[in-house]
Amino acid sequence: MTVVYTRVDDQLGEFALRTLDPDADAALLHSWVTHPKAAFWLMQDADLAGVAEEYRRIADHPHHDAYLGLWRGEPAFLAERYDPAHVELVGLYDAQPGDVGMHFLCAPTGTPAHGFTRAVIGTVMAWLFADPATRRVVVEPDVRNTAVHALNAAVGFEVVGTIAKPEKDALLSVCTRARFAAAGRAATTRTEGAPA
Repeated sequence: MTVVYTRVDDQLGEFALRTLDPDADAALLHSWVTHPKAAFWLMQDADLAGVAEEYRRIADHPHHDAYLGLWRGEPAFLAERYDPAHVELVGLYDAQPGDVGMHFLCAPTGTPAHGFTRAVIGTVMAWLFADPATRRVVVEPDVRNTAVHALNAAVGFEVVGTIAKPEKDALLSVCTRARFAAAGRAATTRTEGAPA
């Protein structure tokens, strides 16, 4: 399990992304994705074997990757990167060269840290844009997930429109490198590394 990206947030310290081990990390991920706060992750009823199987499927996919996010060295979030021309959004929008799809999930906690979720999405976005081939980040959260819509807007996403996916109605949104930089996230952090 290799650390592929590190970012230091001015308020909350070090965040990192490491490769995910679908079997070794399955129990931890199961506790996260089945938690009531992860309802929009759509895995509420998954059992441990099902979670391991889903992340093995992602690990084996040529256009989809999953990473475990660390905060101060401890597992604290999950990030997925995918090619929306091949996964999730095939035929649902006008894919452009350099588009990268993204999902993120913060671990449930009884003692939330102020600004944590914003720091996580800032870390994931900085990681994606550390790859010079990335021109836009594309997301498709559930239309009802107003909390993530606000976070997306805060880091520079623009709403494209609502799309109907088999599992949900989604709010398709995109963020360019320039919009992310203008949102101020890149200017307030020190980063090291690049996507694997």
